[in-house]
Amino acid sequence: MISQINGAPEKVYALAFGAHPDDVELSCGATLLKIIDEGNDVAVCDLTKGEMGTYGSAETRKAEADKATRIMGYRFRVTLDLGDSKLFYTEENLAEIIRVIRHFKPDVVFANATDERHPDHMKASKLVSDAVYYAGLQQLRSDLAGVRQEPHRPRHLLHYIQFKHLEPDIIVDVSDTFVKSKKGVLAFESQFYREDRADEQKTLIKRKEFLTALEARSRYFGEQIGVMYGEGFLCPSKIAVHSFKTSFPGMNT
Repeated sequence: MISQINGAPEKVYALAFGAHPDDVELSCGATLLKIIDEGNDVAVCDLTKGEMGTYGSAETRKAEADKATRIMGYRFRVTLDLGDSKLFYTEENLAEIIRVIRHFKPDVVFANATDERHPDHMKASKLVSDAVYYAGLQQLRSDLAGVRQEPHRPRHLLHYIQFKHLEPDIIVDVSDTFVKSKKGVLAFESQFYREDRADEQKTLIKRKEFLTALEARSRYFGEQIGVMYGEGFLCPSKIAVHSFKTSFPGMNT
């Protein structure tokens, strides 16, 4: 059960889910900073404690997640315990995610990629996608801290891109926030290469080249839209254009 949130709902604009601590920072951190800079509240929910990672205990990763939260400026961060490497599609796990969605009542939800190297990422993607829909059902009951929750279905679901090269449906210009977002990533120092620990066993993300590749991906996405840095997202539903000039600005706009 969720132990970190209770009482009345805490409305935020965006809620970002990650299978593990650092998923969000690695994949959509600069976009979340952009949302915050625009005056909107952001919450993050890690579905697991990341306890099966090669490096860093659950306690270490919690401390790193807290540090990243302070650096990034999220309003809230919740860590569930749905089981690192055991993140199965169960009624109980789905119910936990629904409780989080109904508590924060986001307009936008970010989730793991639909196609990924890590099985937990794909399981998280499916769980969150389904929870976004089920959270809006009037007849589906959920309770938090003994209080019945009201239904809520977010308006938008975006899947961020992680290890695999997927063609995004949209690219967000994060030229003004990418550098700061790297500080949020580096808060998870147990997971990444450090010169003073160069003899440690290498994992995919603990190679010296990994952070360079992370920046290269953002530079690549940025190049696709004519800016310095970009973050790409998959959209399972169509994006509506309500203001044409806002979506397609002129040169002097």
